[in-house]
Amino acid sequence: MSDAQPNVVEFSVSELSQAVKRAIEDGFGWVRVRGEVSGWRGAHSSGHAYFSLKDANAKIDAVIWRGSFLKLKFKPQEGLEVVATGRLTTFPGSSKYQIVIENLEPAGIGALMALLEERKKQLAAEGLFDPARKRTLPRLPKVVGVVTSPTGAVIRDILHRISDRFPVRVIVWPVRVQGETSAREVADAIEGFGALPADGSGPTPRPDVLIVARGGGSLEDLWSFNEEIVVRAAAASPIPLVSAIGHETDWTLIDLASDLRAPTPTGAAEMVVPVRADLLDQVESLGGRLGGAVRRSLEAKRAELRSAGRALPSARAMIETARQRLDIAGGRLGRALDAATRVHATRFARVSGRLSPGLVTQRIGREGERLRLLGDRADRAVRLVVQRRADRLAGLAQVLSALSYRSVLARGFALVRDPGGRALASAAAAAASGALVLEFADGRIAARTEAGDTPAPTTPASTTPAEPNRRSAKPRRKADPPPSQGSLF
Repeated sequence: MSDAQPNVVEFSVSELSQAVKRAIEDGFGWVRVRGEVSGWRGAHSSGHAYFSLKDANAKIDAVIWRGSFLKLKFKPQEGLEVVATGRLTTFPGSSKYQIVIENLEPAGIGALMALLEERKKQLAAEGLFDPARKRTLPRLPKVVGVVTSPTGAVIRDILHRISDRFPVRVIVWPVRVQGETSAREVADAIEGFGALPADGSGPTPRPDVLIVARGGGSLEDLWSFNEEIVVRAAAASPIPLVSAIGHETDWTLIDLASDLRAPTPTGAAEMVVPVRADLLDQVESLGGRLGGAVRRSLEAKRAELRSAGRALPSARAMIETARQRLDIAGGRLGRALDAATRVHATRFARVSGRLSPGLVTQRIGREGERLRLLGDRADRAVRLVVQRRADRLAGLAQVLSALSYRSVLARGFALVRDPGGRALASAAAAAASGALVLEFADGRIAARTEAGDTPAPTTPASTTPAEPNRRSAKPRRKADPPPSQGSLF
């Protein structure tokens, strides 16, 4: 072991780490690093992203802070070769150095195409490009929505073509068609058009068809329309959508998710509206054909009517037979009336002999006598029923009087009640009540029991049981009361 150098400066761990940090940051300011994304697991819950960049011989940790991550045009993806721009620094907590990335882009067209193919497979597997989801465009839209840049040749070409072919109302949603915020703006525009009230109750009418358009450019220029948020917004649009991105040879993922792809923005305008002059010519042609068809149909019906009319007999021939029958019936009518009059006169003469005043008076007398006899019989029957009911009522009244406790009171008994009006049937109950009400036949009086009063035991009249009379005594039924006074009711 070598001897320690006494003139070497002593550092603390923190001081040494900070010195290394300053040396690396001063020696390597901004750098561009080409490598393959490794260990990508998506952004952290904090919004920061942590992964590594590697090549065949080395590996370096990388971090993208939340603010920079949101501005990235291309998001990291496992295995994607990228060029990262940032600054080198250290992380003292683990004695590592890392690159803080500010910008990230794919390493060449090959990387972009690989990313595009991977994303295409992923979205196709979800069914976003299924042909069964495609919808037909409305034939005569009233309102056309356009999502594009408000400046440039694209919007002028679309408006000019629509105005020439079939003037309708056009609503433009201005967006950026290139840059960091382009994809989000295009997706928001598609969703915003779809969120408008379909019944037209809002201030802005909902378009019947949408056009998403952009002029030509490189793959990087058109990349916004390959972003997942744009493709998903187009696939979920409730309004039929036409994509017109770039030239005829260009293609993006929104072309696969839209209902129809146009080769150019001008071609999109031609697809969404017909030619007004062609429609007028077609309507005129159809009107002429309709008029000719109606005239031919009327002529055919007229010919059929004439043929049918020739087969029918004339009106004079149809009524001649009926007229002859009417004349014959008219001649017979007078004779039939005379014969009927004579027959009814003969019948009346026969009946009038039986309707003399004497016969009627005699019939009335007989019926009056019969009615008087029936009245006498009814009067006797009523008196008899009333007498029977009166006798039965008197008998029931006697029974009621005999069973009433008031008849018992009339014989010198009294009814004992407590102040509440309940009848007391025993001496013990009377002693327990204290205050009593005695009811006699002619009224009631109040009474009280003394404090020392107790009910006396009942003494039998004889200790020798009487021999029952076997001939006259009858066994007591279960419902009969015991041989004591019991209840007066």
